[in-house]
Amino acid sequence: MEQKLFESEWKVMELVWEMEPVSAKRVSVVAAERIGWNKNTTYTILKKLVDKGVIRREEPGFLCTALLSKKDARRTETADLINRIFQGSKKAFLAEFLSDENLSREELEEIRQLIERE
Repeated sequence: MEQKLFESEWKVMELVWEMEPVSAKRVSVVAAERIGWNKNTTYTILKKLVDKGVIRREEPGFLCTALLSKKDARRTETADLINRIFQGSKKAFLAEFLSDENLSREELEEIRQLIERE
């Protein structure tokens, strides 16, 4: 399932992935605590996610379960970024990413091992 998530939708999905299955009421309470959103904002985004087919809504209590895995969502977002910014070149993306001077030696070593594993 390839679904583009907007930033607000991503925030709600993070909560659903973390707590699922979870009631919409619980999502709205946690969103208020962590993000500062009111209940109506959270419910509106949940409805959009249901309409997109990303979340399944079950009664009683508007119980939410993700139909889109976090892994698939990340894959879609990463592919979109690479296509949009790097014209589809994974090599250019990786070169830019690795040029980040804030990566520690340990992080670079872990990345090297991941590349060699493939």
